[in-house]
This record gives sequence, C-alpha cells and structure tokens, in this order.
Amino acid sequence: MNRRRLALAVLPLLLVVTGCTSGTADDEPAPRPAAAERPSPFRDCATLSTAPRTTSPGSGTATPTTDTPASPGTTAPNGPTAPVAGGSALPELTLSCFTGGAPVVLREVAGPAVINVWASWCPPCRKELPAFQRLSERAAGQLQVVGVNSRDSRGGAQSIGEDFGVRFPILVDQGEALQRELKRNAIPLTLFVDADGQVRHIDASGALDDTKLAKLVRQHLGLAVPA
Repeated sequence: MNRRRLALAVLPLLLVVTGCTSGTADDEPAPRPAAAERPSPFRDCATLSTAPRTTSPGSGTATPTTDTPASPGTTAPNGPTAPVAGGSALPELTLSCFTGGAPVVLREVAGPAVINVWASWCPPCRKELPAFQRLSERAAGQLQVVGVNSRDSRGGAQSIGEDFGVRFPILVDQGEALQRELKRNAIPLTLFVDADGQVRHIDASGALDDTKLAKLVRQHLGLAVPA
C-alpha cells in the first residue's frame, strides 16, 4: 500500500517535469531574422582623399577670389579662432566612415575642405547642419564638406541625416579623439582646411548660418560661395 501511494505521488511530478522540458523546447519561438538596417542618408567616404574638381566661374558654385586668406591666429569677426600660426596639419587620426568601408586617415582628406564636428544631442549642431548641406551643394567642385559625428548614437545621427536632408560624408569619432587633439571641449566645431591640407581656422562661435559660412570660407579659404 505504501509503495502504491508513493508511486501515485511521484507520477504527477514526473509528468510535470517532462511536460515543462518538452513544452519549453516545443514552445521556444523560432529565431527572428536580424532587422534590416535603414540605408544611410550620408554619402560614402571613398572620394575624401580626392581633391575637389575645379568648377568654372559662372556655374553658380564657389569661385576663387582675389582676396588673401586671413592670417591664421587672427580673430574672425563672428567668432573665436584657435591660434594656428602658419597653419597646421590635421591631427594624425584614423576614423571610421558612417557608411562603412575602409577607415579614413584624417590627414588624407583633400582640401579645400570644411570639417564640421557635431552630434544629434547638440541643439546648435542641429540648427547649423542644413547650412552645411547647402554649402556642400553650392560649393561642389571647389571644396568638400565633411562631418565628424562625435560621441553619438548611430540611430540619433541617422535620424538627423534623414530629417534634415544631410548627405555629405560623415566620419565617426565616438571617443572625441579629434576634440582632444584640438584641445576643444565644446561642439559644434568647424575646421577650415586649405588646398595644402593646412588648418587655417577653427571656429567655435556656435551655430553658423549661410552668411557666416560664406564669409568664413571666403576669409580663410579664398573662395566665394553664394550665401
């Protein structure tokens, strides 16, 4: 009798254990396929080491001026500048491209170039990015506009590109290496690099608009860009 009672007591436990094990295996959801990434709104970085093509005057884009670029180290009318006596080379950094592909050696970015350091969480960055996109269109063939996305999420940067129509190439600097090299903490930060790869001006005056950008490009790179 005791053995029969013991068997009856153990049988439900065995059924429960067996049911949980098999049920767990049978009820496991099938693995989900990885969500497809949204296509990047930004251009790739493959041509960053190629100098901009010269565009003939009258085409509606930037044209060389007869003005002598401002001496590095002077203070621009609309904002501070880092003392760049005689110009200085871009820092020796290698950054990844937002769209993937081979990493980009920053010093190999061909000038003239305007390099803007930004992040999606930075209000003045968001305010000025459309002006940089317009500059990249108006000055096509005379200079290239490059973004450096600093300490940001990929989703945040992608959303800004999509919402604001930003298309120029973007490098990624999660560790703020460029800012450390330049000894600058705040963003936005904009570097004006001449055709010889020398940094002629570093602007940290806040959000730039079309007029300010055109003035800085003319003053430091000697190019006239429609504002």
